[in-house]
Amino acid sequence: MTKGNISVQTENIFPIIKQFLYSDQEIFLRELISNAVDATSKIQTLSRKGVYKDELGDVTIEVILDKEAKTLTIRDKGVGMTEAEVNKYLNQVAFSSAQDFLEKYKNESSIIGHFGLGFYSAFMVADKVEVVTQSHKRKDRTVKWTCEGDPKYTLDKVDKRERGSDVILHVSDDATEYLEESRIQQLLDKYCKFLPVEIKFGTKTEKVYKDDEDKEGTDVVTDNIVNNPNPIWKKAANKIKDEEYKSFYNELYPFSQPPMFWIHLNIDFPFNLTGVLYFPKINNSMEVQKNKIQLYSNQVYVTDEVKEIVPEFLTLLHGVIDSPDIPLNVSRSYLQSDQNVKKITSYITKKVAEKLSKLFKKKRESYEEKWNDLSVFVKYGMVSDEKFYEKAIKFVLLESTDGKYYTVDEYREKIKAAQTDKYEKQVFLYCNNKEEQASYVSAAKDKGYDVLVMDNVIDNHFMQQLEQKLDKVTFVRVDSDIVSNLVQKDETMESVLSEKETEKVLGIFKENIAAEANRFEMKALSPDEPPVIITKPEFMRRMAEMQRLQGMDMSIMPESYNVIINSNHTLVAEKLSKMRNDEKKSEFANYLYQLALLNQGMLKGEGLSKFVARSIEFLK
Repeated sequence: MTKGNISVQTENIFPIIKQFLYSDQEIFLRELISNAVDATSKIQTLSRKGVYKDELGDVTIEVILDKEAKTLTIRDKGVGMTEAEVNKYLNQVAFSSAQDFLEKYKNESSIIGHFGLGFYSAFMVADKVEVVTQSHKRKDRTVKWTCEGDPKYTLDKVDKRERGSDVILHVSDDATEYLEESRIQQLLDKYCKFLPVEIKFGTKTEKVYKDDEDKEGTDVVTDNIVNNPNPIWKKAANKIKDEEYKSFYNELYPFSQPPMFWIHLNIDFPFNLTGVLYFPKINNSMEVQKNKIQLYSNQVYVTDEVKEIVPEFLTLLHGVIDSPDIPLNVSRSYLQSDQNVKKITSYITKKVAEKLSKLFKKKRESYEEKWNDLSVFVKYGMVSDEKFYEKAIKFVLLESTDGKYYTVDEYREKIKAAQTDKYEKQVFLYCNNKEEQASYVSAAKDKGYDVLVMDNVIDNHFMQQLEQKLDKVTFVRVDSDIVSNLVQKDETMESVLSEKETEKVLGIFKENIAAEANRFEMKALSPDEPPVIITKPEFMRRMAEMQRLQGMDMSIMPESYNVIINSNHTLVAEKLSKMRNDEKKSEFANYLYQLALLNQGMLKGEGLSKFVARSIEFLK
């Protein structure tokens, strides 16, 4: 037996490892299995190069749980270690065997570890760790290394075993959760799902049916292989069928709706990156869709917090990015910003824009069919990323209330004649609730105007951006006070009431209607327009909606709106103006006003109940 002290710079290295090195205790399993994958990759490399001449045999990595003995074992059939290598790699903290190996075989990019500290993460959950290892070099004996969480260790020669290493964790009393099969399975699913070497964890029982008539089937016990060593992002895109992409999406996100389409990423200069990004069906639920991109480094799961390498709007995508060139901190838990990260961000943005542009140009009908799901994503990207905006302005679509879609340039051409105001600005009329604003939409269409649907969570920001970017364009909601001033005929129509009668009717409304109205105005509109119309100042309304989107409490702010009385409507010009009884005038004016509130969806609660009761009285 050999005894010695691990070569470290401080006696306190183990408490530091246990408490501070890794952000999550559970990462120990990822690190140890990654080391086992490294060892397996090494023997495969040596075999390919003819250095190792024996049969490789089965190289499956095993995770073995023994709850009674309180041990967790990670077993590989990889390259193994000699006694000298154990002294070099286990007894000198932060000297990475993977790094040493990479120096020798520089073109082998599949070796995962680069820090040499991963092995010591075992001491976060174990009060004793044993390593039993047999080198692939036959002449060397099997070595057993034991350490109990301090710089002291023992090294023994033991009976010869097969090639590879067993890392045996004697799980400490404060980490017994890692003796539960379900917990280990959970970690394997999270961190090891796509590692390039098969990983076995126990067995599983499956029903096998001889034929269609076999109703009961036979229970067959097989190895429980927990990972897919050959995920599609590692394959050539031209060899993958659509069904394989969809199947892989279901593997990543079980029970989700199928994706609309996807992008296969593959670049080897100026950095290495592979992956598949899917466009999910987003609809209007942005937050639900975020943080679904998984980041891997050589098929080792790192995180799903990818905002450092993926622009904010691209976090709405789903899928996988795998790159050995992404800079990670020593625990592989956090990304560190550098030039490669910026290049990767730019590359991904460019590929996404190219995919959308290609689909728009070549399959516009299909693109339009998907627009309801795509619109949040595209508009979000335009608002938050200048370079994406420059590309997307050519394929962002505006939806009309009649169900037709237009590019911005197409729409400007369509409305140029009818919807240009006296300041030469093109007015993009829109509604954000087709049902509630149906009467306003209908009135606008009767005047020859077109109305857009802008009911997306991002639309307020999107409209503001277009107003800033485009020359002489303004967005106006269809129930805004500006709409009636679009064309000259609205302003020059003659009133059937005299100036004196007009003042008299206006006085009735001002005296008898609640003061929450911002302004009362008599206007000579078409007799077909409603008798009373409520409009909202565009600027105030939009500012309030912006504040609401930012989470501000708007309940303390009174709603600002204008009341327009149509002096040419028969109920105003002939009925209200000719009433003699002041009480009836007041009651009738209030009723017309409440009709206008109802039309805007602003009549609620007690006010609505009273209005219904009054309507029944009128009918009687």
